[in-house]
Amino acid sequence: MSTTFDKTRANGAVPLRKRLSSLRIYLGVLIVILWGLGPFYWMAVTAFRDPVYQFDNTPWPTHLTLENFRDVFDTSRGNDFGRALLNSVIIGSVTTVIALVIGIFAAYALARLAFRGQYVVAGLILSASMFPVVVLVTPLFQLFTNLGWIGKYQAMIIPNISFVLPLTVYILASFFTELPWELEEAARIDGASKMQAFRLIMLPLAAPAVFTTAILAFIASVNEYLLARLLSSDQTEPVTVAIARFSGNNPLVQPYAAIMAAGTIVTIPLVIMVLLFQRRIISGLTAGGVKS
Repeated sequence: MSTTFDKTRANGAVPLRKRLSSLRIYLGVLIVILWGLGPFYWMAVTAFRDPVYQFDNTPWPTHLTLENFRDVFDTSRGNDFGRALLNSVIIGSVTTVIALVIGIFAAYALARLAFRGQYVVAGLILSASMFPVVVLVTPLFQLFTNLGWIGKYQAMIIPNISFVLPLTVYILASFFTELPWELEEAARIDGASKMQAFRLIMLPLAAPAVFTTAILAFIASVNEYLLARLLSSDQTEPVTVAIARFSGNNPLVQPYAAIMAAGTIVTIPLVIMVLLFQRRIISGLTAGGVKS
């Protein structure tokens, strides 16, 4: 009798521990979701709220209106949000393309080629991402002033490349390292050159990692503010700068509702893009594990 009771108690304890473990997991996921999406939710709620009630603390949508979104694209007060969006797309796209072109070849060389100082080069590339941006403000401002680049696109694109390139090289090098050598060797045996083996065999296999890196590099370049604030002009400023200096009807009152609407317009496309391509992003970040 006691043995049967012990088995029943033991069998009941295992599902209980599993339920508690699952509960902790779901609780942790809930906390992360609230922590990450809470600010976005409040931004969206304020974006659709009447500007008269922009300081209302009601946690659900009230006094709904589209006036804030009309104000965002209203140029009568000196705001040119549409141009700022175009500037961000130009800066982010050019930065991403150049960083990918350089990063793909650099990552492949670090992963596949054996040369003297290989680890020193990898360390220097990664150490470049450790410099705080504020340290570079003064020398870059002086340099671009001497070159006459202040207020031009290249003044923001070139620094952004240096910021996203270490991330690009790091992700792609990790992926290339885990790709099986046999594929490249088989292509070489079939008569392909190193460049052909890279272009026709290895690069298509690295497509998930390249796609993931492109998205992360684009988001990082679009989110840059400090250098863009100092190096851009009214014609080349990105959305981060345009939102920061948004002006409303009353110069004494900050147009928080319109600012939230502008932030929602910028954020929603990025969220949709990540949701649409989340499988490819995850596969790019987790790819490279070759089963033995």
